[in-house]
Amino acid sequence: MAVVYMTKDISAAGLMKIYRAIGREASGKNVAVKISSGEPGGHNFLSPEMIGELVGAVKGTIVECNTAYGGRRADTASHMKTMEEHGFSKIAPVDIMDAEGEASIPVKGGKHLKEDVVGKNFLKYDFLVNLAHFKGHPMGGFGGVIKNMSIGIASAVGKSLIHSAGKERTGYSPQTPQNTFLECMAEAAKGVADHMGDKIIYIDVMNKLSVDCDCVSHPAEPTMADIGILGSLDPVALDKACVDLVYKAPDGKDLIERMESRNASHILDHAQDIGLGEKAYEIVCID
Repeated sequence: MAVVYMTKDISAAGLMKIYRAIGREASGKNVAVKISSGEPGGHNFLSPEMIGELVGAVKGTIVECNTAYGGRRADTASHMKTMEEHGFSKIAPVDIMDAEGEASIPVKGGKHLKEDVVGKNFLKYDFLVNLAHFKGHPMGGFGGVIKNMSIGIASAVGKSLIHSAGKERTGYSPQTPQNTFLECMAEAAKGVADHMGDKIIYIDVMNKLSVDCDCVSHPAEPTMADIGILGSLDPVALDKACVDLVYKAPDGKDLIERMESRNASHILDHAQDIGLGEKAYEIVCID
C-alpha cells in the first residue's frame, strides 16, 4: 500500500513540507520541475510565489512542452512570453523542452502505445519533480500527476499520438473512444516513469478546483473549497487519493459530475493494470 502525504497548508512552506515528507531528495546535475504554464487568460495555475521556494531548493529548471491546439503556448516564442507574463521566468530557468525537436521513449506493456514522443530536452534531465495542479479537465475529467507527465511532457506529435491511440501524428482524433484515450494517457505516463526510474517524485496541489484545466483560457470559477497539498512516490495512489478527497468534500458536486461524465477514474484502473502504480494508499497527514 502506497503512502500519500498530505497537508492543508497550501503555501510555499506547505509545499516544502510535502517535499521533505516524501523522502526522496532531488539529485543530479539537471533537475526538471514540470508544471503547467497556464493558458493566457486563465488564473488557476500554480503561482510562482507558491512554487518558487521548492524550485530553488532543488535547483530546478521549470519545464513545459508546446501545445498542439493553437493558442499562445503552441510555439516556443509565444510560450516563453507566457512564462514571462505568468512570472515563472523570474524565479528559475525555463525550458520549453520541444523547442529543438522531439525524442521517442519506449512504452512497455501498453495496449495502444509503443512509444511516447516527448520534448527532446526531456532526455537531459537527471531528476523530475512532477508538480501538478489537480483540477478538472474538459477531456480527461481530471488532471493530476498522471496527465502532467503524459500530455504534459509529450511534444505536439506525442500529444496527437496519445489522443489517437498511436494512429495519428497531428490533430486530436475526436473519434478515439474515451476509455482508449484515458488508457493512452496512462501508458504515456508509464513511459516517462520508466525512463526516470527512482529519480522522480509526485505532488498534487488541490487548490482552485475548477472543472476546467489550466489549459483553458477562460476556466470556470471553482465551486468548491481548496483541500490541500498531497505528495507520494506513487502517481496512481496520489491521483486516486485526490479523486477520493473530491468525493468526500461537501461541495465537490460539480467536479464529481465532470469526472464521471468523462469516466475519469478509468485512467487509474488502467494505470494500475500496466504497473504504473497502485490505487491502494494510506494518507499520512503531516500537519
